[in-house]
Amino acid sequence: MLAVGGSGLLAQCAEGPAPQREAEPAAPVLRVFLLAGQSNMEGHAVADLDDAQDYNGGRGNLLSLLADPAAGARWQSLRRSDGGWTVRDDVFVSYKTEAAQKSGPLTLGFAVYDDAHHFGPELAIGAALGERFADPVLLVKTAWGGKSLAVDFRPPSAGGEVGPFYRQMLEEFRAALAGLDAAFPQFAQHEVRIEGVFWFQGWNDGCDDAASAEYGSNLAHLIRDLRAELGDPRLPFVAGETGNMDNVILRAGQRAGCEQAEGGRARFVPTAAFLRAPESSPNPTHQHHWFGNAESYLLIGDALGRAMIELMDERRQ
Repeated sequence: MLAVGGSGLLAQCAEGPAPQREAEPAAPVLRVFLLAGQSNMEGHAVADLDDAQDYNGGRGNLLSLLADPAAGARWQSLRRSDGGWTVRDDVFVSYKTEAAQKSGPLTLGFAVYDDAHHFGPELAIGAALGERFADPVLLVKTAWGGKSLAVDFRPPSAGGEVGPFYRQMLEEFRAALAGLDAAFPQFAQHEVRIEGVFWFQGWNDGCDDAASAEYGSNLAHLIRDLRAELGDPRLPFVAGETGNMDNVILRAGQRAGCEQAEGGRARFVPTAAFLRAPESSPNPTHQHHWFGNAESYLLIGDALGRAMIELMDERRQ
């Protein structure tokens, strides 16, 4: 005889199966990328300055590029119909310069200068990532001019003294993530997902024969160590060529470092084709800064961003 009671089999049959608990909705995702390097990652592209003495009458700045029907056609989205610069609502930047902490939606002005007249690779990197992903994107920039990989950014596994800017790069990246709630309160409930690293550096190493010769090995160590620090042995890593410098040893090392990276998922991006003539650029004597040419920086950033997207797509396969 079946027992009758609140917890007996008869009661269970009468009540039916226990209701299934609804799954908690997945948290929205914030895709985070580290942008690191030296002065060309800081950003020296000229937007609208056109003084004849210091900026070559505006040749090669962003305004002149947008006025060019052929070369400027692909970049028209950077400017609003009222003449102001576009401010994205899906890509954000955190960048601590020596003068200030810059945080906000992506637009011009996230360069090393305390003004809105310059930009760096982040402008086109962010545009490429923003167009690709429905999730919001955060770019954390950590860059300092005049720094080498051989000494200043020297990674731990390369041996010798660890570079102070290797440590500072990670400190500032972690501080930016720790301060997300204050700087970007709209992302307080988002899952923070570290998606990749952009590296754009090399000029100082190219000025030293020994540093040029060991660049490939040092870069492979850097990739390994950053992945270990960020907890992902296959974290996508994109390195831009120092294509404005005629140092084939350095540039070969930049390619080799990516090819030698453990776990793959590292991409070398050639950039030499993006160098423009000095006389057609804002700063004709600044080859170390791509002559300040706006098109150069946009093409570099776009190529870096697209390489990252390819690595991320391959990772999902």
